[in-house]
Amino acid sequence: MSNLITSGLNRRGFLKTSAATALAATLPMGGAFAAPKRGGHLRVGKGHGQTTDTLNPGTWENGFTISIAYAVHGHLTEVAPDGSLVPELAESWEASPDAKTWRFKIRSGVSFHSGKPLTPEDVVASINFHRGADSTSAAGPLVSPIQDITIEGDTVVFELEGGNADFPFALTDYHLSIHPAKDGSIDWQSGDGCGSYMLKSVNFGVSVVMERNPNHWRDDVAWFDTIEMLALVDQNARTTALISGDVDIIDKLDLKTVGMMARNPKIKINSVAGTQHFTFAMSSNKAPFDDNNVRQALKYAVNREELVEKILFGYGSVGNDVPIGPNQQYYDSELAQKTYDPDKAKWYMKEAGIDKLEVSLSASDAAFSGAVDAATLFQNSAKGAGIDLKVVREPNDGYWSDVWMKKPFTAVYWGGRPTQDQMYSTAFKCGAEWNDGFWCNERFDELLVSARAELDQDKRTALYHEMQDIVSNQGSIIIPMFANFVFATTDKIGTPENFASNWDLDGERWAERWWFA
Repeated sequence: MSNLITSGLNRRGFLKTSAATALAATLPMGGAFAAPKRGGHLRVGKGHGQTTDTLNPGTWENGFTISIAYAVHGHLTEVAPDGSLVPELAESWEASPDAKTWRFKIRSGVSFHSGKPLTPEDVVASINFHRGADSTSAAGPLVSPIQDITIEGDTVVFELEGGNADFPFALTDYHLSIHPAKDGSIDWQSGDGCGSYMLKSVNFGVSVVMERNPNHWRDDVAWFDTIEMLALVDQNARTTALISGDVDIIDKLDLKTVGMMARNPKIKINSVAGTQHFTFAMSSNKAPFDDNNVRQALKYAVNREELVEKILFGYGSVGNDVPIGPNQQYYDSELAQKTYDPDKAKWYMKEAGIDKLEVSLSASDAAFSGAVDAATLFQNSAKGAGIDLKVVREPNDGYWSDVWMKKPFTAVYWGGRPTQDQMYSTAFKCGAEWNDGFWCNERFDELLVSARAELDQDKRTALYHEMQDIVSNQGSIIIPMFANFVFATTDKIGTPENFASNWDLDGERWAERWWFA
């Protein structure tokens, strides 16, 4: 067996991190980064969080719960700021030559906040929580290839149904947090974790309070004494809270006002290019979206360049209806880029046997900042193709529980995933819990399995290129734009030189990576 930490599958540079500052320098006075120091009470305003959130890891689906996942709980592996894979609760791992058997050595000396030592049994129970035919976990597709999990001393052994070169990356997923084993399952209700912060109180839709774990196994993370994270979904409330000094950090900036905010010498604006993309999901199991000609017509009826200019204000790039960005491995740069083409949209409508189309698009700024405006721009461009697109403004609270995957055409944001297999397995595989297009394609699913197990890089590239073509031209998700992560801090916050780009706010690891300067 070969240890993949030191082999070619390390993937340093696989997910290139762009930590360029958009409008203000992240360097403190003097041009050198101050050393982290401990202390202080941090207040963070998150543009996510709803009253229907829970501590159940299988249900986590927004930035508020992702932050809890990474601050309070541990994971076997972690995506580093440079996009490489590094150990967390797994001290090391090895793969068989065919990448079907994976052995993870569990770190010793780790305890849960309750004082219970971390054991391999906790790891097995935590992963099994998302497995099985009855599982409704969003991580179900990621763990479905696991046929068996066994324990050999301090090592957890995963037997997969087929080779998977990306399996250690899948275990970074925020859902796959490690919890104490209890009564044949796990104890997620208590919030007992083994992360760098302890959960002191939570009022979903409002706030959560966390306190640094004094017994954490690492001494190079968790610099704040306490953290209060507020669910400030309203854009104006979130922005005002930062400007007034009521919070120290906010995400999901109103890009229309970024320039004005940047003039404030006490505020730092940061822009990070990554995997985040904004979409319009069509339910392919409902008319008229069950006709691919209709889906193609809508894809050509959206003006992507206009959305990047007027919604992202240049903080992003045009998408091509695939959830894979140009900074990711195996991206197909030769795939023909869709552009706004009303005549082609009309041609596809004719192929569908219709000369006009009426559809409703549900949107809310809970989906992404400017989602309602984006839907309105889509409405205007669609008119040129003879499409009557009605915009339905939905409430922020409950959007993810009552609108997304409930109504047939919705605005959605995705943070992306570090590997193509993880992204496709989570949101495009037939039957996946978060397949928000309710889309099934037999050839795509065959390729997904083949690409996952293919160790020859040229062959794997060809497989992923074919998959991108299928998703772009047959899929039920319109992906018009990739959006930079744009967030702001006060000048009191110290940050590393580079930010992770796999999620917003430094890969949602801000709680343990940032400090008071």
